[in-house]
Amino acid sequence: MTSSTLKRTYKPSWIFAMAFGAAVGWGAFILPFDWIKSAGWAGTAIGFIVGGFLMSIIGFNYGIAVRAMPVTGGGVAFAMSALGRTHAFVAGSALMLGYTSIVALNASAATLILRATAPQYSMTFPLYEVAGWTVYLPEVLFSSLLILTFAYLNAKGAGLSGRFQLFSVYALIISVIIISISSGLYFQDQHPILLAPFGESQSPLDAVTVIVAFAPWAYVGFDSIPQLAGEFDFQASRVLRLIFLSIGAATAVYILMTFSTAVSVGIDYQLFETEAWPPAVAISSQMGNSGLALMLIAVTAGVLTGLNGFYAASSRVLFTMSRSRLVPTRFNKVSNTDLIPSTAIYFVAGVCLITPWFGRAALSWIVDMSSAGISLAYFYTSFFVLKMGLRQHYESKTGKRWNGKYLISGFIGCTLSVGFLLLLLLPNTPASLGKESYTALLVWTGIAISFFVFYTRNALPSED
Repeated sequence: MTSSTLKRTYKPSWIFAMAFGAAVGWGAFILPFDWIKSAGWAGTAIGFIVGGFLMSIIGFNYGIAVRAMPVTGGGVAFAMSALGRTHAFVAGSALMLGYTSIVALNASAATLILRATAPQYSMTFPLYEVAGWTVYLPEVLFSSLLILTFAYLNAKGAGLSGRFQLFSVYALIISVIIISISSGLYFQDQHPILLAPFGESQSPLDAVTVIVAFAPWAYVGFDSIPQLAGEFDFQASRVLRLIFLSIGAATAVYILMTFSTAVSVGIDYQLFETEAWPPAVAISSQMGNSGLALMLIAVTAGVLTGLNGFYAASSRVLFTMSRSRLVPTRFNKVSNTDLIPSTAIYFVAGVCLITPWFGRAALSWIVDMSSAGISLAYFYTSFFVLKMGLRQHYESKTGKRWNGKYLISGFIGCTLSVGFLLLLLLPNTPASLGKESYTALLVWTGIAISFFVFYTRNALPSED
């Protein structure tokens, strides 16, 4: 069965959970120790406030774009409407790269939890090394099982996937609140001395810039909302509020976990540097076993919501590309009962099942360069809104009302997106890609161009 319409199932609470859960992921619970060492606790907090504000501008553009075009795979549709088929293919390829690589990264993040909590089980039966990372058979099997499990969960229907996401987000938020309250009480009672607020060897501006440059990766996931727009069971006018809420909640979690880690570490960061999971060890040192249990709940929820959310988003992007005949039409087939793009879901799973065999070090190269693809998708959405503003400005000359905020926000969003790309692609910037990531980006670009030339151009004449 082939259909251009998916079942309208997603409730507002599920959409918030999809966006927030995908945006937070595992990084909020594994990376704070690195952040306070490099940028300081104040630099990290300010960086996320600034980064969250900048992402809110792009989020505003997404909200406006969804209201104007509430269709499945919105990221592809916006580029198609604004610039034509070629750019729609570029946007879709960029989103597929970003979303599928993050599905794979979340699956591999689960093995980090195993290494930190049960190394005697996970770090056995070594297979080989890739870029200095030892690949163990139990970790490969565990990651593969997670990938298959969430493929099945998504293929069983949006209702099951949405309910699971909401439950997991509740568990994450409750865990973070308890950890933060405990850390606040500990700070009030013990008055621990904290590390330097902006790091030890850089200016406050540099410290904040390091975190702001991380923003496109830290918040990626809120943009899953437009990919699911064709399945909303509510009015698209409510989307903007959900986007702002998800970005604000993600910012709060990043700052609270940074504060909790900084308070627990104090100035004795050397004691935790050799630990496999420094934030969890530090927080459990002041909260006891309950702290470790809450960290396990939170990071597990972060990993699982990332897997679930990006599965849903990537499958809808592939579905829309197929429906637009940018990729083979078999990917727009849906199940007869639940109206879910099951073929696209299982294709994403098949691609992701390759990644555990390459090890997390090699996978990180792909994820790093996929940030460029996500930034490119931000640009296309912002350009779509900019074009709306220009069209309204032209129509205003005939007496129609003109809303100048579309023109302004679209232009700012385009500028920010280009800035994020330059931070990634230019050398000697805080977020500059490494040599391996540059190579992976060039390989992916070459594959995408080759596919477009030999399939898309021959399948359907260009409309550009």
